[in-house]
Amino acid sequence: MSRLSSSLPRSRRALAALCAAGAVLVLAACGPQDSGNGEVVVDQGYQSGDGSLRTWDVDERGESVVLTGTDYDGNAVDTSVFAGDVVVLNTWYAACPPCRAEAQDLLDVATDRADDGVHLIGINRTDDAGAAQAFEREFGITWPSIDDRNGKAIATLAGVVPIKAVPTTVVLDQEGRVAARVLGQIEKSTLNALIDEVLAEGDDS
Repeated sequence: MSRLSSSLPRSRRALAALCAAGAVLVLAACGPQDSGNGEVVVDQGYQSGDGSLRTWDVDERGESVVLTGTDYDGNAVDTSVFAGDVVVLNTWYAACPPCRAEAQDLLDVATDRADDGVHLIGINRTDDAGAAQAFEREFGITWPSIDDRNGKAIATLAGVVPIKAVPTTVVLDQEGRVAARVLGQIEKSTLNALIDEVLAEGDDS
């Protein structure tokens, strides 16, 4: 596991400072997949989280992750079609308060970074099509979400990186490997910084 410290390159130190500032905010991570870290919010069905960030240096990353499934319109979803691009995975469900809170930030990133070859894919293991599509309409979601009520996509992802909360956001590099993970609500500035890091790696190769 890489450690954000003064020994890292300037861009990594800047990212560390950004995330340290963000950790001061109260961020939430929803139930029932949570690990038990954080304080349970009574009668709300979710746990408060700290938006904790973990990153992996290029030489620490494992095998490529390929997720497949079907979205709520019945269309096939396959992350392998985005090989060579950056993929952002986001777990969510419609009644999750921090999922709703971060939806606009995710939409802004999806819109602003499309020309950079950045693709968002949701993973929802809770909702039926009616609830999920109502959420997507409400927030103007433009990316597909895997209907993962069978748990296959989450199981595949969790085999590579721990998924301890909803929402969780995972950034895959251009080779489909896990580069970063944020547990709990993610801020637009943090996600953009993580994307910039991965895109810069591609420029240096």
